[in-house]
Amino acid sequence: MRLSSLSLMLFALTLLPGANGADLTYINDDILPPKVDWQGASLALMREANDPWATPFEQSAGLDSPDYQTTMEWLDKLVAQSPMVQKVSLGKSPQGRDLWMIVASAEGADTPKSLADNGKPTVLVQAGIHSGEIDGKDAGMMLLRDIAMGTKAGLLDGANLLFVPIFSVDAHERSSEFNRVNQRGPKHMGWRTNARNLNLNRDYAKADTLEMQLMLSAINEWQPQLYIDVHVTDGIDYQYDVTFGYNLPQGLSPAIYGWLDSHYRPAVETALSDAGHIPGQLIFALDETDLSKGMSWWRATPRFSNGYGDARHLPTILIENHSLKPFRQRVLGTYVMLEQTLKTVATEATSLKAAIMKDSFHYAQLITLTWEDEIQPQGWDFKGIDYKTETSSISGTKVVRWLGEPKLYPQLPVLGSTKAGIKVSRPAAYFIPPQWQEAIARLHLHGIRMTELKQDTELKLQQYRFDNPVFDTKDFEGRHRVKADSKLEKVSVTLPAGTVKIPTDQPLGDLAIMLLEPQSPDSLLQWGFFNPIFSRTEYMEDYAVEPMAAKMLQDNPGLKAEFDQALLDPAFATDPHARLRWFYERSPYYDNQYLRYPVYRGR
Repeated sequence: MRLSSLSLMLFALTLLPGANGADLTYINDDILPPKVDWQGASLALMREANDPWATPFEQSAGLDSPDYQTTMEWLDKLVAQSPMVQKVSLGKSPQGRDLWMIVASAEGADTPKSLADNGKPTVLVQAGIHSGEIDGKDAGMMLLRDIAMGTKAGLLDGANLLFVPIFSVDAHERSSEFNRVNQRGPKHMGWRTNARNLNLNRDYAKADTLEMQLMLSAINEWQPQLYIDVHVTDGIDYQYDVTFGYNLPQGLSPAIYGWLDSHYRPAVETALSDAGHIPGQLIFALDETDLSKGMSWWRATPRFSNGYGDARHLPTILIENHSLKPFRQRVLGTYVMLEQTLKTVATEATSLKAAIMKDSFHYAQLITLTWEDEIQPQGWDFKGIDYKTETSSISGTKVVRWLGEPKLYPQLPVLGSTKAGIKVSRPAAYFIPPQWQEAIARLHLHGIRMTELKQDTELKLQQYRFDNPVFDTKDFEGRHRVKADSKLEKVSVTLPAGTVKIPTDQPLGDLAIMLLEPQSPDSLLQWGFFNPIFSRTEYMEDYAVEPMAAKMLQDNPGLKAEFDQALLDPAFATDPHARLRWFYERSPYYDNQYLRYPVYRGR
């Protein structure tokens, strides 16, 4: 059990250092690297534990985070006191908990239409997609309090705020002091995966989880102009306490990248620095035991929040607070970032909307599906922490010992996924026959526009033929993934009534391409939505192939020449099954849908 509101307050009163103390500790402090003392200006944002509007986080002096019930009870009290703050349920979790969203606007809007009617840009902030990484929940509660009951109501003059305090609500309640051993607080942390052991931040493209389906529906209904996903890191030690990133410039939303990099990042980094934090871009070391090898400039695919945002042209910020910084410091840094976000979105609303429109209606004729790593021309001055390596007597291998002392690593090399790999031409539309209901339903869920053929229709289209399918050796995120070599061929086909047509000249056309092109890493094909096409269900017995093959060779001299050429391959010539299959595949009995992708491309 987590602490109730009363217990949190009583616990806070027993803390010797008080809300601004520097000696707060966690159960795992002794096994974590040394803690760097921090006394940033943002500490002034916290209220005293006995303040009637102190959040449960503040009541615990910044040590803990409340459970689901306590969180919602506190927010209900705020909603009851302020007409600017409303609460709506996005739906029920698999275990029956409401997935709540707080709607904050100067006008007190409580529906998508009433929010849109005020004409202001909307920011959607979600916390707890990994529920142990819960900083955003407590930061958002403080910020909402200061808007509704404090001096910051003006933040809603130019922007609206949608706030999901707990995304993975069931995992949030699988709470323990012993979750996330690598993280410095809160005292009680939720679980990484949901009740079905699925990772919500691998689920944006395939949308298998009920929680993600509710979130995507909310995005489609409430139409935010900026989406923020709050996490806490794993990995190495460094000086930065708040790191954040978004899509790369070489991608599907270059105008949005430009806005985020030129308007958003400078404003947010200035605000964080002024408040005593050290902001930075997302940090992923190429080798965690040797920082001299450099950093990775990571490109997210559409299974992740920021990769999904790139594909659907929704500006998306991935916050990764540093796990080794104390919980209180991380929460306050998140507060500063969210506050500045509302300010920046309000003042730069016109340029933000222009960037979204430019990317949404660009319709590039060549789409890059995969990206390759290359060394970037500009290195990175990295604000790290000094370390040493030694051979562990426990594991017998080299381990890093972080020393707790700041150290600058100048001009580290950066490896970025900025070199285009597989590209495809943009089709005018895709066609999916009606029997593939699961795939069609997913596209509907994403908000992709489509129409149905009202009658059987003959069309000249393109279709992929697959060879050499390779299935992963084990399930990943509840799916049996598959890859295959593909070749695009022209076909004439009669599509049945009920076939859906998905035009790509729509704002979510690029997302449709990333979900339907088979070589896209997060395509529905690779996630296993079309796995039945890789099963052979009709066969021909050898005793029937033999006489059929003899007749085929007798009647078709060209086929005999082709067969003689194939026999020059020793592997083929010595494989009786391959030789018989060669004839079966060229006969009218062969299954003409085997290894054919049931998604057609229209030019």
